[in-house]
Amino acid sequence: MIEEALKLDNQLCFRLYTASRLLTQAYHPLLSGHGLTYPQYLVLLVLWEKDAQPVNDIAKRLRLETNTVTPLLQRMEKEGIIVRTKGKKDARQMIVSLTGKGRGLQTELAGVPFAVAGAVACRTLTPENTPELYRMLDAIIEKLSQA
Repeated sequence: MIEEALKLDNQLCFRLYTASRLLTQAYHPLLSGHGLTYPQYLVLLVLWEKDAQPVNDIAKRLRLETNTVTPLLQRMEKEGIIVRTKGKKDARQMIVSLTGKGRGLQTELAGVPFAVAGAVACRTLTPENTPELYRMLDAIIEKLSQA
């Protein structure tokens, strides 16, 4: 029984890790032409939902530490995609806003989710059952976030 539990193919973590790694790879050719990495794309998704956010809020939304997000933002600022300004109410707080270039990328990258969905489409994962997969993954993420 223990031997079966310790087989690689019986590890949920391995399946999730492999799926995550391969899915991130699927984004690479779609983003690299725009000079973006997958984590930078995630930052853009957050800012396209709501512009002018504190660094802490972006990090929280991405479930990352601010010291992980800050270098991403610095590179994005050098590329002219975002600007960081001190908060008006609290000068210690950095507010991240899209530039015209950053807003323009939203139109240019509008097809990315559809291209990736097409890349992972299979008989098992369909538009009808994808919401259930999202619910299951969200439950796993929530449980692990509490640990």
